[in-house]
Amino acid sequence: MDGQLTGRVAVVIGGGGGIGAAIAVLFAEEGADVAVLDRDEPKATAVAEQCRSSGHRATALAVDVTDGAAVRAAMDRIVDELGGIDVLVNSAGILDETPLLEMSEETFDRVLAVDLKAVFLAVRWAAPHMVQRGGGRIINIASQLGIKGGTGLTHYVAAKAGVIGMTKALALELAEHGILVNAIAPGPIVTPLIEGLSEEWKAAKQAELPIGRFGQASEVAPTALLLASSPGGDLYTGQTLGPNSGDVMP
Repeated sequence: MDGQLTGRVAVVIGGGGGIGAAIAVLFAEEGADVAVLDRDEPKATAVAEQCRSSGHRATALAVDVTDGAAVRAAMDRIVDELGGIDVLVNSAGILDETPLLEMSEETFDRVLAVDLKAVFLAVRWAAPHMVQRGGGRIINIASQLGIKGGTGLTHYVAAKAGVIGMTKALALELAEHGILVNAIAPGPIVTPLIEGLSEEWKAAKQAELPIGRFGQASEVAPTALLLASSPGGDLYTGQTLGPNSGDVMP
């Protein structure tokens, strides 16, 4: 029985762990060939092996997502190996809790590079391949904090708000090529990413959530599948979907 993504090629950046890994594995289970990109090659390789266990092709690449030349080369290699790019998921991210009055310029720049600039680079070098195929889907992992803000996270909030804004601009510009661009803004999810936050921050955040708990990566991945699939995702573009435990209610 065919899955919802049978015949598609998906690229998952930041696919070595957390939300990215959950998305990569689910996409493979739904029939996609998957390229897992991550700075941590062993983790990317492990996720690619898990994807192959579903009976579909998967490849792993170690890439510095802030290096434009490296990202471009990776996209070209994926096209050579897997035949094209139909779906791009931008899930790479870093996070640490630093009060504004203690934040260095280097800390701000590092988070903006990984969490925002890397999205631009991936789209810049994947989109031409999608244009050649007559369309595609781009899914950017943002955060509910990009909508509501958060203390001690000026750099992260700025980056994720930028991802949401960029998603809207890309959706408008790429629609004529049949490329649909959307964002997912999860709430707190139990992944290695939140290890950079204090226990006090996490306890306070959990107490605010109407659902009363942080989410799991496996609970976010189905939203990406919706956006990547047809007909489920056919009418979404420029949207930000929020599996966020009720933390933000637009």
